[in-house]
Amino acid sequence: MIKLFSFGSKFGVADPSPFVLKVDCYYRMAGIEYTTVVKDDNLRRAPKGKLPFIELENNLIPDSQWIIEAAQKAGADLDDHLSEHQKAIAYLITKSLDENLYFVLVYSRWAKDDTWPILKEGFFGSLPIPLKWILPKIIRSQVLKMLKGQGIAKHSDQEIQHVLRRSLDSLSTLLAEKDFLFGENPSSLDATAYGLLAEFISVEFDNPFNQIAKSYPSLVSYCQRIEKRYY
Repeated sequence: MIKLFSFGSKFGVADPSPFVLKVDCYYRMAGIEYTTVVKDDNLRRAPKGKLPFIELENNLIPDSQWIIEAAQKAGADLDDHLSEHQKAIAYLITKSLDENLYFVLVYSRWAKDDTWPILKEGFFGSLPIPLKWILPKIIRSQVLKMLKGQGIAKHSDQEIQHVLRRSLDSLSTLLAEKDFLFGENPSSLDATAYGLLAEFISVEFDNPFNQIAKSYPSLVSYCQRIEKRYY
């Protein structure tokens, strides 16, 4: 059976990482049997030093996109009902969400003082003293440096919220009145979109970024629909 290495359920969602949640949602939508592995040494074992990764037939496969492509090659392809044009759109939107909206999410959690204490307790609260005092500061400093280097943290809050709204506007327009982004059946893009949207909409955080996302009724209903059907 496939082993999915994850952080585990936190903050009201199945996983606090949108990339782990993407794979988790894809597996559920595709009916793939798997087991979740939540251990302190997951990151140390990860081939790329990040989660998720899976163990499949004694092979470790990193990166959510590669994991999904492995499932597709094995015959569990949620995109087999899409046209080639739709597949191209799905891939490009997926990359937009992974490489753009994701960093808005990271900023909203790690850079904002109203959310950081909740995040710190969730990730580091069980560590022994003095690690629980020292490690969060070190990792937060590294994340903030990464956000500066990536570019998102060079913008103001208002500008970053504008980026968030543009992504949410686009997803809301694409979804319209449909159950899923391409119609009645889910695709890999739905797994990606849910993985990120749920981290804004379904979590227990209540900062301005979450409030913006929760102001889109169609996207809230979309997350709730997926959670009711697959979770």
